[in-house]
Amino acid sequence: MSRTDQVVDGIKRMILDGELGPGDRLPVEKELAETLDVSRGSLREGVRALSILGIVDTRQGDGTYVTSLDPARLLSPMGFVVDLQGDGSARPFHGVRRVLETEAAALAATRITPEALAEARDVLDQVEHILCQPDVDHEGFIEADIAFHRIIAAHTGNPVMAALIESLATRTVRERLWRGLHEEGAEERTHGEHRAVWRALAAGDPEAARIRMANHLLGVEESLPELPVDGA
Repeated sequence: MSRTDQVVDGIKRMILDGELGPGDRLPVEKELAETLDVSRGSLREGVRALSILGIVDTRQGDGTYVTSLDPARLLSPMGFVVDLQGDGSARPFHGVRRVLETEAAALAATRITPEALAEARDVLDQVEHILCQPDVDHEGFIEADIAFHRIIAAHTGNPVMAALIESLATRTVRERLWRGLHEEGAEERTHGEHRAVWRALAAGDPEAARIRMANHLLGVEESLPELPVDGA
């Protein structure tokens, strides 16, 4: 184990053992380096790694603190990994997204609030306006797509699921997706599928919501390029 890994593992252990909790300030550098039996240089490298992972936050002139450890923050680096994948790698990631969002729709059907339903309805109304224009505002359409799916994920009652969905369906991913959809009427079809999902949510019908979301995302997945076959 490298010294940097030793720091990461040591601070993680302190959090797991309850010595440090969300919002707590880490011990001063000299004391922490001695506790972990590493040099100050190795300690700084380890702290930088933990900062990138969203586990600690260094405040200039104030010290280093454990973050809220919120799942959305801790899982956000996954979005960067997904963004870096080429078009040929999109389908496997989207397959995972489809599984998660299909179940998310079913969960949301029993948990979504009237206020959230009204918010989702407003998003769909915005899309209606976008589609009525002579030239479709693709940026606006993508923003609405993000907002609609985010409302559903936020009402699953499962913050980890919501964070994973957010990471797998970043703005970069959606922009890449829509650049690849050339068939005529793709936006209108997507909007119709979103409306069907909304109706199932409004009816409080988990099975219908699951089926409608699966149908929507399966259609998206089938439009994505497949990974090249080895040796092809």
